[in-house]
Parts: sequence; structure tokens; C-alpha cells
Amino acid sequence: MPEIRVEEVADAPVEKVYEIAKEIERAPEWMPDVESITVLSREGEVVTSRWEGRVEEFKRTLNWTEEDRWDDAQHKCAFRAIEGDWDVYEGEWEFIPEGEKTRMRMRLNFEFNVPLIGPLIKGLLKKLVEKNSRGMLQALAKRAAEE
Repeated sequence: MPEIRVEEVADAPVEKVYEIAKEIERAPEWMPDVESITVLSREGEVVTSRWEGRVEEFKRTLNWTEEDRWDDAQHKCAFRAIEGDWDVYEGEWEFIPEGEKTRMRMRLNFEFNVPLIGPLIKGLLKKLVEKNSRGMLQALAKRAAEE
């Protein structure tokens, strides 16, 4: 199963970056590959949401329901798909203060099985997921710096 690790530094304090990240229903405003996010429930630190994302290279839309567990004290979020197109989609975001800046780290494990998909396409999918993950952190950093 592929694992992606990306990180980015935001020119904003950790509290600001973390709060923007927690407003997941607003993420389509700053994440171009996300069509929509609908929050289904918020119970304490657990947020369940329905996601619709685009994969332009495959001309495909992916849909999944995700469970996020936010840890406000540690500025972390563990997430996982609980149903939908991903066979496995799980990982963690970390938001680490560095003075007035924030280092964001993301770890993501995923599996997306399509019948007759070859190793070449699986390699391309890994690159696309990594590009998307990096783009998400860059977009979050930009949004935090602008607010």
C-alpha cells in the first residue's frame, strides 16, 4: 500500500492554520480538486463528512465518507475513509508551531483498486495523490497567510 508524506511551512501561527484546516466544509474554497464537502456530524472531536473530489487526469470523480478525529491540544488530525471509492484512505495531519510560522505534515496511506489496473497506472496514481496532498498543504498555507 502506497504511503505519502508531505510537508509545507505556512507563514501564519499554528492556531490560525489549524482553525482553517478544521473548517473542512470550507476547504473547496481553497482546494481546487475538491468539488464539495458536506459535514454529516460533529460529535466532540470527531467530524464525519462526505467528500467529492476530481481526478482530472483520469476524468473521474471520487466520492467517500471520511471520519476525522481532531486533537486540539496536540494540533493533529487523524483521518480515514469509512466508505466510498477508496479501498483504504487514512493518515494524519500535524500542525507544528515554529515561532510565528507553522510546519504542516501529512502522512497518507491509500489503496484504490480498479480492475485491470496495471503497475504503471498505480505508479501514476501515487504521483497524483502526492501532488494533490502537497497542493492541499500549499493551498492551506496560502489561505492562512492571506487571512
